[in-house]
Amino acid sequence: MSYIKIDNISFSYENGERVFQDLSFEIEKGECVLAEGDNGSGKSTLFRILSGLSLPDKGSYRFDGEMIDEKFLKNNTKTKLFHKRVGFLFQNPEVMLFNARVYDEIAFGPRQMGMSDKEVEGRVKDLLELFGIAEFADRPPLFLSWGQKKKVAFAAVMALNPEVILLDEPFAGLDERNAGWMKAFLRELKQTGKTLMIASHKETFEDGFIDRVLKLGARQNGQ
Repeated sequence: MSYIKIDNISFSYENGERVFQDLSFEIEKGECVLAEGDNGSGKSTLFRILSGLSLPDKGSYRFDGEMIDEKFLKNNTKTKLFHKRVGFLFQNPEVMLFNARVYDEIAFGPRQMGMSDKEVEGRVKDLLELFGIAEFADRPPLFLSWGQKKKVAFAAVMALNPEVILLDEPFAGLDERNAGWMKAFLRELKQTGKTLMIASHKETFEDGFIDRVLKLGARQNGQ
């Protein structure tokens, strides 16, 4: 049984524009898969489907053997656990930031999961140090630099310690120093056995980092 199984999904925007058709692929636990395609090929839409934020027009999506469909997403208990297991870092971190302080941004997910104040405090402190943003703990996230916002958003994703991490153009807008940090952190995540799916360019990564490439395009299945 595959960890993630996409079977013949299609998706179109409300205006009728088709993003992809009959897309099928499988991902095993611990794999690092690169999603490649031109702008408009559906990378961001696919990530929204994989994270449960959108549903395909047809076809099916199974995660760890369970069908992720409208019925599943209406079950609050199941959806809560699903969002704990699958994290999604958006290309634009600003759409993910809505709290008054960086601390509360990272603490939001653990609080929603019902963790104790002590557990939340310990987890947030560890992530602030891990991401090198401890000095910004009490600052409003939206007043930070782009690279700092990206780290805050990523730390918020990692606050729930997800098994699967979807990263939509994680290097977009980063300077050389922050891009280097991002590469190193992704390497560490892979080494710990996390399942990664990354929308980016293949040349960004060293040989051996990417296990498989999923090519997206009109009427094209990923292989």
